[in-house]
Amino acid sequence: MRKTALLLAAASLCGCVAAPPATTPDASNQRVDPMPISLALEEIITNGVRQHLENPASARFGTMLAGERTVNGRQEIVVCGHVATRAPSGGNGTDKPFAGKIFPDAGSAFELVAIGDELPNMKLIGDTCRAAGLPILDAKTGAQS
Repeated sequence: MRKTALLLAAASLCGCVAAPPATTPDASNQRVDPMPISLALEEIITNGVRQHLENPASARFGTMLAGERTVNGRQEIVVCGHVATRAPSGGNGTDKPFAGKIFPDAGSAFELVAIGDELPNMKLIGDTCRAAGLPILDAKTGAQS
């Protein structure tokens, strides 16, 4: 009985050792492993972006780049690209950059980070895509966003 009590006391103390705090990677500074965009992934992206457009039926997608990474033990796919839409009145539309994330472990849920070519969205898109290693070209200037 005495041995059992000593073993239980020793075992309970084993969990008290202080471990150095785990550093959690900052997703905004973690690059992705580039990946091709499959038809299934393209459908997730286009459906996710269309939900945030005023005239989703007119959406025409341009170049899109994607890459995978793991942040805090959760897999995510970062996507950067451009979408052109017509104005609801039928007039000429605009080309807008966008950034989004897809979470494969959550049923491939799509989360739009930002869309549009006005501040602060433009800066957020540029920062997100550059940090991930997926710089996209600005359709108007040809420079990296």
